Amino acid sequence: MKFYNSVGPNPHMVRMFMAEKGFDVPKVEVDLRGGENRREPFLKLNPSGQCPALELDDGTVLAEITAICEYIDEIKKDTPSLIGDTPEERANTRMWVRRIDLNILEPAANGFRFSQGLKFFQDRVHCIPEAADGLKETAKKKLVWLDEQMGSKPFVTGDKLTMADILLFTFLEFLGKVGQPLDPANKNLTAWMERMKARPSAAA
Repeated sequence: MKFYNSVGPNPHMVRMFMAEKGFDVPKVEVDLRGGENRREPFLKLNPSGQCPALELDDGTVLAEITAICEYIDEIKKDTPSLIGDTPEERANTRMWVRRIDLNILEPAANGFRFSQGLKFFQDRVHCIPEAADGLKETAKKKLVWLDEQMGSKPFVTGDKLTMADILLFTFLEFLGKVGQPLDPANKNLTAWMERMKARPSAAA
């Protein structure tokens, strides 16, 4: 089994998930900045040209961060599940993952690609620079909503760390470095971020 790694929040999310699960496999570094992910032989592994990817022992390749994490959670049974132990817990985690991804991370990430990251992305994906500010504002407003939903809960879904926390944390950490820092007025999320940063897995 091999993990195709690179810079960016997507690989970091999976690395942090693996660290929490105590799951380690050899890593192959992919030169994202140099465009290695957009050329053969990487495109044979993952036709979408995105990192990360997990190559299984039989040659099967898994891509998409939540799919990779769910697979790891399924096969690594000797550590607590980061998806959930019951149908209700798993559904709740997936609900929050979808809310976070669609309402916050997708608009924020595209806001970055269409502005600060435009020079890097304009020849790789379709970019709409005029949409950048609106996308960032959409994410910002949804973070205010999420802060309200968090309340005093220690984690996004309640009392246990889940994939939703790891997804949100790794992307907010990245966004903070590219011009979209978390507003400190979101006090619940700010406190949660500090707790997440203190986890050893955050450095993975």
